[in-house]
Amino acid sequence: MIDLHYWPTPNGHKILIFLEEAGLEHRIHPVNIGAGEQFRPDFLKIAPNNRMPAIVDHAPSDGGDPISVFESGAILLYLAHKTGKFGGGSPRGHVDVLQWLMWQMGGLGPMLGQNHHFTRFAPEKVPYAIDRYVKETTRLYGVLDRQLEGRTFVTGDDYTVADMACHPWILPEAQGQDMAQFPNLARWHAVVAARPAVARAYERGKAVAAPK
Repeated sequence: MIDLHYWPTPNGHKILIFLEEAGLEHRIHPVNIGAGEQFRPDFLKIAPNNRMPAIVDHAPSDGGDPISVFESGAILLYLAHKTGKFGGGSPRGHVDVLQWLMWQMGGLGPMLGQNHHFTRFAPEKVPYAIDRYVKETTRLYGVLDRQLEGRTFVTGDDYTVADMACHPWILPEAQGQDMAQFPNLARWHAVVAARPAVARAYERGKAVAAPK
């Protein structure tokens, strides 16, 4: 059993998508970041950076005590290693998955997160910041669009954690993007969204955030 400490954000979605795709038994523990629940002492014990998602695996591969993992990229790699799935089918394939996962963690997520902040949530509009991060979003969309030319998924024919990591961050309407400029990205985004496990993960996320 895996405990998933989660809220339906792009980083949270990544892990729920993996769990649904792999069919791993899990239970969701909502962490309402709008209410500041990520700062609770019990959560900080497993996620010292006070960010979700985080997991606790009660049945680790080594048979030892439960293990906690924070940071979404680390969680994806941990789960890929645990299950032997979605991590790249060969040593070279694994390297390709790693570099695109790191690209998402170091660029796509942080830059698009700044886009969200300055265009949607900042208490005052800062034109320079909005222009900067919308343009950087456009650049990153272009990088991914070029990578997807002639490929079904981010690293080739195999669906991997690189796809799971990138997909939830592609929110063109919220990020000031015209998907007509990125045909390979648009095609890939639709293919991944149509996967039953991905659709289930997003629907479960909506239920978690729905008013009780």
